[in-house]
Amino acid sequence: MSADQSEQKGPDLTKGVAIADIADGGMIGGYVGDEAVLVARRGDAFFAIGATCSHYNGPLAEGLIVGETVRCPWHHARFSLRTGEAVGAPAFNPVACWRTERRDGKVFVRERSEAAEGAKSRGRGGASGKPGRIVIVGGGAAGFAAAEMLRREGFGGTLTLVSADADAPYDRPNCSKDFLAGSAPEDWMPLRPADFYKEQAIDLRLGAEVTGIDGKARQLTLASGDTMAFDKLLLATGAEPVRLDIPGAREPHVSVLRSLADSRAIIAAAKTARQAVVIGASFIGLEVAAALRARDIAVHVVAPERRPLERVLGAAYGDAIRALHEEHGVVFHLEDTVTAIAGRDVKLKSGGTLAADLVVVGVGVRPRLQLAERAGLTIDRGVVVDAYLETSIPDIFAAGDIARWPEAHSGELLRIEHWVVAERQGQTVARNMLGERQRFTDVPFFWSQHYDVPINYVGHAEKWDELVVEGDIKARDCLVRYRRGGKVLAVASIYRDLENLKAELAMELA
Repeated sequence: MSADQSEQKGPDLTKGVAIADIADGGMIGGYVGDEAVLVARRGDAFFAIGATCSHYNGPLAEGLIVGETVRCPWHHARFSLRTGEAVGAPAFNPVACWRTERRDGKVFVRERSEAAEGAKSRGRGGASGKPGRIVIVGGGAAGFAAAEMLRREGFGGTLTLVSADADAPYDRPNCSKDFLAGSAPEDWMPLRPADFYKEQAIDLRLGAEVTGIDGKARQLTLASGDTMAFDKLLLATGAEPVRLDIPGAREPHVSVLRSLADSRAIIAAAKTARQAVVIGASFIGLEVAAALRARDIAVHVVAPERRPLERVLGAAYGDAIRALHEEHGVVFHLEDTVTAIAGRDVKLKSGGTLAADLVVVGVGVRPRLQLAERAGLTIDRGVVVDAYLETSIPDIFAAGDIARWPEAHSGELLRIEHWVVAERQGQTVARNMLGERQRFTDVPFFWSQHYDVPINYVGHAEKWDELVVEGDIKARDCLVRYRRGGKVLAVASIYRDLENLKAELAMELA
């Protein structure tokens, strides 16, 4: 999702707005020259920052003020009102700041300040007493976010990011969304330009596999035979897609979708494909279905469930999502499974056969735990970590899809495969490696995009005994609360972004 938020909307803030029009904790959006700017108030202090989120260009002025931060309504990125710094993923780049002036009952926005630029390399700590060598294993959301935050926090030691992926860290959610649909170019995909790693002295090793970790010796071994010493280590090895164990599952026209390389391969196949079968009605499977329909490919979805996503969102949501995809031409084969793929024939358990030039399997992922297991870390359906994301071996941390942590809101040990959760865990690990002892307490958040319909989900509810609907799910204007024992565990919304942010805050404060 992206949009141009820079067009002139609201008042010209250089001409001033009445102080009485901005409540404490409120904000107003306007413009300065040709840039969208918001003015926010906290007590007697007024702040002016860029109103366009640096993640996907979301409208910050339609978001929520929390303390001295503003949260983006689209994907919940967080920015400092004082400095413009992106203090919470999925945004990493700061927004601009302007000086404000109060006069004659108005607040005026004056010249641009340098606060945002300073936030990029703030350096809140010197090398004294800090680890000299930090190694990160995994170049996904958590690994990249940790590396970026370590340098932002002023870590001056040796920093190595080892990734089995052939590509530098990229925006994985877009692999099944706009990039796959053909509406986002590949140059949108990297999380940072290639020269970022050199400028930040991050030793990025791509296509490299770590085969062993010696926690006592503080050393890891690569598949090449090379060894690498560390003082602190982050394991962020992520997850891998589940592959079907059926005849034909390895045929050339059968793909999974996890990496940028996978997405590229599907795009290449889609150039000549006329008919596709998606196996699995997961979020990934349905996003792939939507992306392929955008390329005018006939799509059939095969899944064992009665309704898509019913286990996660409930029956009414599942029916609405099915109806949305059917409106766009997707054909569902539910309560059915694929038993074999023979050339272009996809055979169903029900006895039918579907023709497919392209087959995409989206039946879930499993965490990559083998390295952690060999290292002797405590494993229980994931790598067990404490509230600081540290494993059973001191100075070794885990984050992202492999980490099972004590989630503050539910009080349960959770392992969640969410992009934003992984990024924020990486940021927390970075601070903790530098001695801050910061508990990871963020409420889980993810988003999914189906054609022009976004679903924002905060919290985590594997089971619920009450489902409260505000609005109309069928009309795609709703907010649904999932409760158990009277407690709200999760909220899923469509086009109710501000209410979703408020629900997130309520969970944080509960």
